[in-house]
Amino acid sequence: MGKYTNFVTSILNEVGGKDNIVTVTHCLTRLRFKLKDESAANEEALKALDGVITIVKSGGQFQVVIGNHVNLVYADLCEILGITDQNNNENVEEEKPKGIINRLIDIISSCFAPILGPMVACGLFKGINALLVWALGATYSASGVYLVFNAIGDSIFYFMPVMLGYSSAKKFNVNIVVGMLIGATLCYPSIQAATLSAGEALGTIGLFGDYYTTFAGIPMIAADYTTSVIPVVVVVAFASWIQKWAKKFVPDMIQSYFVPFLVLLISLPIGLLLIGPLVQLFTNLLSVGFTNLFNFSPVLTGIVLGFFWQVLIIFGLHWSAVPVAMINLGNLGYDTLLLVTHPAAFAQTAALIGMCVKLKNKKKKMMAVPAVISGLFGITEPSIYGYTLPAKIPFVASMIGAMVGNGMMCALGVKRYIMGAGGIPGMVNYISPEGDVSGVVLAALSILVAMVISFVLTIVLWKDKEEEQKVMNVKSSTIPSIDVNEAEVVSPLQGDVISLSAVKDPVFAGGAMGNGVGIIPTDGKVTAPVSGIVSTLFPTKHAIGITGDNGVEILIHVGMDTVNLEGRGFTTYIQQGDHVNKGQLLMDVDLNVIKEAGYEIQTPVIITNTNDFKTIEITKTSSVKNGMLLFEVVR
Repeated sequence: MGKYTNFVTSILNEVGGKDNIVTVTHCLTRLRFKLKDESAANEEALKALDGVITIVKSGGQFQVVIGNHVNLVYADLCEILGITDQNNNENVEEEKPKGIINRLIDIISSCFAPILGPMVACGLFKGINALLVWALGATYSASGVYLVFNAIGDSIFYFMPVMLGYSSAKKFNVNIVVGMLIGATLCYPSIQAATLSAGEALGTIGLFGDYYTTFAGIPMIAADYTTSVIPVVVVVAFASWIQKWAKKFVPDMIQSYFVPFLVLLISLPIGLLLIGPLVQLFTNLLSVGFTNLFNFSPVLTGIVLGFFWQVLIIFGLHWSAVPVAMINLGNLGYDTLLLVTHPAAFAQTAALIGMCVKLKNKKKKMMAVPAVISGLFGITEPSIYGYTLPAKIPFVASMIGAMVGNGMMCALGVKRYIMGAGGIPGMVNYISPEGDVSGVVLAALSILVAMVISFVLTIVLWKDKEEEQKVMNVKSSTIPSIDVNEAEVVSPLQGDVISLSAVKDPVFAGGAMGNGVGIIPTDGKVTAPVSGIVSTLFPTKHAIGITGDNGVEILIHVGMDTVNLEGRGFTTYIQQGDHVNKGQLLMDVDLNVIKEAGYEIQTPVIITNTNDFKTIEITKTSSVKNGMLLFEVVR
């Protein structure tokens, strides 16, 4: 049993169970699910789980944003699912996301996400070396420490095709070792143009350049595949087709070795003769195109990227920039595309700090501290989803700050030499291999400007609506915002009362969604427990959320797993957004339909904003009728 076992169990229940999961991976902050049926996932229940920041659906993935401890959550998830991160998934068929853009984003994120953490770690070694070269000079660069650290730092980049061969094989359901062998072959020393060009060229083929050898008489274009990123992904994707074809006719008894033999025999010669040169030409043109765009107007490029970067993060589209940046590093020795990550992250953090200055709710202030710390280390999702995006103005303020900061970095000629960490540790990314730290100084100045702008705009333009509402209430009324009588919650159902822990659902039973009770209804009439706004009405009608005029937020979840009934047996008389009065009929439920379908009729009645109240007094009676006192709450 891991630390996050209960949390993971709750997530699994709300994504539709184990059987609804096709694949699952993770990046720095998110669990990335491929689900058979996304409609079976309970988004609202997931968002309500303590530890889940938000839900994002992008690129055919159902993403559960956890935070920077997602790797620990993922480890417990793998344990419960009975899988390992190294499992061969070549027999798993997954539904492809719809649309070319979604499919491309899905492929990029799936292939690059598994290696991103180790890649950042290796980048830190290169950063440390650059820092020590600056501090100690030639003496350090000639030392054994420099040699070892440099080997660690360069290894993942030099052998990038091997690493991507592994992750691409998992994505395209190819034997994982075969995927790594494809990457290793592309890295083989005698294959590289740097080696082949030592001899005399046999000829030239247009844009592709010179060739120095042939394969069965076919010219083999010289190319350097070490540090490359796209060729191996495309070759492995091609290999997946060969593998499917080979499995159709190769006898079972020899498939274990003869299928890999055929895959390697066909995919690698075609990869080296055709796919590799074509992809290399495309990626080089892509790198040159971005470089020319940047050179045409560094400031304009930086401004546009800076303003929209955090929007790209929200939709998971920022992944598309990763391979381009890696191509730039391989071709140019530096990158300017991902400069944006620093001013964007720090601007976002500064906006959150500005919110904290004006927040009056002490609990919210304390909860913001981990988000601020994460932001200082380049992880902004907790800040975005938890604070600035819902508040709108701080998020826009951070966009403006990032726009100015990134435009300034580009105007000052800052370059990023390392695919390393974000946030404070990532400042070493701007030290040149020769030990020049001027880029760090200029980057820090630009980041400071971004932070100041975001902070000031948030302070000036954003108002704490909670505090504003309290002031309005004091001015407009002599009664307290919540008095004892008003802070009552009556029963929405007739039936027997059971403790919340007895409810046959671990999310509700564990109190993850708040305090409350379970009711085993004897009648299908559901009435309003408080006067207020219908804040949530599920399309399947099985659950209703009400935000009371008295400040109490109530969730009524009729039955267990009744989402699967898709509304059958439920008749509602209200719509989302309606204002209802206490005791008003909300819906009729045919309890027999639920029972006949094999589902429990136990109905949790939950106060979802439990933490807003000092005490919640629950009725001591064993049975209730509609309108009878169920809870008394005190702030």
